[in-house]
Amino acid sequence: MADLTGTVYTETVVFSPPEAYVNDVPYQLAIIQFETGKRTTARIAGERASIGDRVVLKEKRGGVQYFEKLP
Repeated sequence: MADLTGTVYTETVVFSPPEAYVNDVPYQLAIIQFETGKRTTARIAGERASIGDRVVLKEKRGGVQYFEKLP
């Protein structure tokens, strides 16, 4: 998998999810902005990320991208 990094543009924690994700709560969603200016919506895995944090793509599961916070 390519090293895909970006910056958290905005984020939220989901406590009332759609039925398909009810077993995952709470979980963090974020809009990730890349250097190109493009953005994507993704889940944050592991440590909670804040606006402005750098993140890297960790994996894709079921069509969902999971990013994790860079140290």
